[in-house]
Amino acid sequence: MKGLFVAAMLLASPVAAQENPLQNSATWQDLKESVLGLASDVPQDIGVLDMEAPIRAHEAAIVPIRLTQPHGAPAVEAVTLVIDENPAPVAAEYTFGPAMMPLDFEFRVRVDSYSDVRAIANVGNGSQVMAGRFVKASGGCSAPAGKDMAAVRETMGQMRWRAGQEDGRQIGTLMIRHPNFSGLQRDQLTLLTIPAHFIDRLDVRQGEDLLFALQAGISISEDPVFRFAYQPNGQPIRVHVEDTDGNVWDQEFAAGG
Repeated sequence: MKGLFVAAMLLASPVAAQENPLQNSATWQDLKESVLGLASDVPQDIGVLDMEAPIRAHEAAIVPIRLTQPHGAPAVEAVTLVIDENPAPVAAEYTFGPAMMPLDFEFRVRVDSYSDVRAIANVGNGSQVMAGRFVKASGGCSAPAGKDMAAVRETMGQMRWRAGQEDGRQIGTLMIRHPNFSGLQRDQLTLLTIPAHFIDRLDVRQGEDLLFALQAGISISEDPVFRFAYQPNGQPIRVHVEDTDGNVWDQEFAAGG
């Protein structure tokens, strides 16, 4: 499980000041209406929601994304994550509970070519706001898997949880072993295409109270890691995971990690 902790530390590393604003490509002009049903542009307001992402990704298959809000910002109820140039642009749909506000949420994605990465957030009363960055990366969706198939079968579904205080807030880190095969990768031994097989449902709660839920596509990274600030209620952390092959995993962790 050492690799999961290394991944978590990468997520926790400071991100340099952002110099990669959205490019608002022709692809987005098509996507916003045909895929997302948006009749007009969604405003950007870093006073409500901001995104951190690397200008040039070190590894296209594990690009760190961080969504943040300043104190006093309206609560984010849901976020649709879109990676414009990925084969399946809608990468994830998140729902957040009140204990996650103000939002400080990190995860990793695959980026297949130079692309805008954008988060369209619902902030109540039908209002939406967008945050995003332009990321230079290529080949993330077809990058070779990080382990062989035997290791995949042995470790798939294993989870780790830890929690602690950082800068006056409770920070939780959830790590899940899963290959999240995109359907665009090849087995390095047989050279045959590996069928798509990924986590498509994730539900994280403390007791009965929702922290966050995820509906995902092929763009969430292998062995996903989620790092987030939350208001603890003293109840155990309960995690429910489903994947596209019908596997289901449930695990409960002590509140303190």
